Amino acid sequence: MHESDLGHAARDDAPDAFEAVVEAYQRPIYNLCYRMLGEPGAAEDAAQETFLRAFQHRASYDPARPFKTWLLSIASHYCVDRLRRRRLIWLSADDDLLLDHPSLTESSPRPETVVIRREESAQIQQFLDGLRPQDRCAIILRYWHGLSYVEIAAVLGATVASVKSRLHRARQTLAGALTHTMGRELAHSGMAEV
Repeated sequence: MHESDLGHAARDDAPDAFEAVVEAYQRPIYNLCYRMLGEPGAAEDAAQETFLRAFQHRASYDPARPFKTWLLSIASHYCVDRLRRRRLIWLSADDDLLLDHPSLTESSPRPETVVIRREESAQIQQFLDGLRPQDRCAIILRYWHGLSYVEIAAVLGATVASVKSRLHRARQTLAGALTHTMGRELAHSGMAEV
């Protein structure tokens, strides 16, 4: 089904018509929520809340606007609100929870591949957790969902210049964290003395 058809299905009063919307966008919405919140259970709840809110406010959808952007906007605003409510609680990337993440599933992964992916995913999530919620959202929308600056601005309700600034600031923060982590790992391995 084409995105414009999904937009029309979303505005339909029949709940059955909205099923196509959920099927088409459940993965990108879950992925955004997971990267924002860092926990599969919270991401599932946030994705469900996103679709519920989209259904409840379907009459407010403007067909002139891309439907995916409207839906991602609902999800990102919900996640940012949740993060603000628990601002002082740092999210953990629990290894057991990450094992079930879709990005780690293969038909027959080798054990070392699973361990490496788990460590990389945990490190990426830790870096993301260190960002301010709006900056984190901009990074996720840009690099996980491939949205343009204009689309990100529409999702966040910001200007394109503000989005570029957020992305620049977030990349600098992530680069600093990565440099710090790599330096610490080199020091622990004894490579810093060589």
